[in-house]
Amino acid sequence: MDYPFAPPTALDPPDEWERLRAECPVSRIRMASGDEALLLTRYDDVRTLLADPRFTHHLTKPGAAKVADSESGGVFNDPGFASDMTSGEGHRRWRRMMSRSFTAKRVDELRPRIEEIAHGLLSEMDNPGDLIAALGFPLPVSVICELLGVPEEYRDRFSHWSDAMLNLTRYRQDELNTAAAEFRAFMAGHVRAKRENPGDDLISELTVVVDSEDGRMSELELIATAQGLLVAGHETTASMIGKMVAMLLTDRSRWERLLADRGLIPSAVEETLRFDANPNFGIPRYVSEQVTLGDETIPAGSTVITNLGSANRDACAFADAADMMLDRRPNPHLAFGAGPHSCLGQALARVELQTVLAVLLDRLPGLSLAVEPGELRRREGLIVGGLEELPVRW
Repeated sequence: MDYPFAPPTALDPPDEWERLRAECPVSRIRMASGDEALLLTRYDDVRTLLADPRFTHHLTKPGAAKVADSESGGVFNDPGFASDMTSGEGHRRWRRMMSRSFTAKRVDELRPRIEEIAHGLLSEMDNPGDLIAALGFPLPVSVICELLGVPEEYRDRFSHWSDAMLNLTRYRQDELNTAAAEFRAFMAGHVRAKRENPGDDLISELTVVVDSEDGRMSELELIATAQGLLVAGHETTASMIGKMVAMLLTDRSRWERLLADRGLIPSAVEETLRFDANPNFGIPRYVSEQVTLGDETIPAGSTVITNLGSANRDACAFADAADMMLDRRPNPHLAFGAGPHSCLGQALARVELQTVLAVLLDRLPGLSLAVEPGELRRREGLIVGGLEELPVRW
């Protein structure tokens, strides 16, 4: 089977998800590169894999499948992605250092600023207009630029660099090499500038000596951290803002329910994350030794892709999994992964999504889609799922 699968519409899940969960939860797929891998679609299998240290990030090992249709295989096959920061004690050390600075409290303190940015962007939006272009993309990139102390005028460059890193088929290898070199050179200069002249931002904070056995981050670690946060910190949330609003507006009763009860905003955000049928490529792992998963034996040297979207629709894990329930609690979805490699920026993503939704409900209660749901178009060929645009009116 070719992967990723083609869904019937931009907001509906591919038919393959339900069939594979029922009949073939560990299935063989062919990726854009032409290489084969194994795909997991059940909730329990995906959660188990993400927490198992025998499944590693190291897709640079001989025999590992290439994810993207390029000579290098894309960001997951990049040796920098599989550095000491991504596994073992090196990852645990990096995670400890990040958690001391990138705290939930620090992120929550950003709410007023995020709200201010959202109001400013909506004031400039045309009616009708594209919510993703006007709000979905510029808000997260503005927030992450402020958090990292990066001038916002560079955001168009970030868009190109992240698109190149996350694309499966669009770019030639020389274009990928150029984008990667430019991105790294920019970040290297930014990190050195923050070392020499620290400010009130996350990178400046991470450059100082930490009073612990972990010491401080090296320049290479800081560059990789800043690159990762910029790509993951704006691309995924920008896409999710558009999808969240689209899901809520395709069934007007959902929007009306939130207008009547703002207390549902946190659980509604979690449910849109679970219900997202266009999440991403999945999380790939390399199997360092033979593993038994359920009734299946996965040989050492295999590349395994976890389908988070399918796992989040698994009826064995979620009651009425095919229904969107704004008050669903508990909601142990896997949109941010699980285990020691779960998304470090999930607190920031939650705050941005909750704040944007609250501002839209207050500012534009009459918001509606300007096209039929079936006319919405997916972004194709990217590791991160999303919509090309979200035409709305009010």
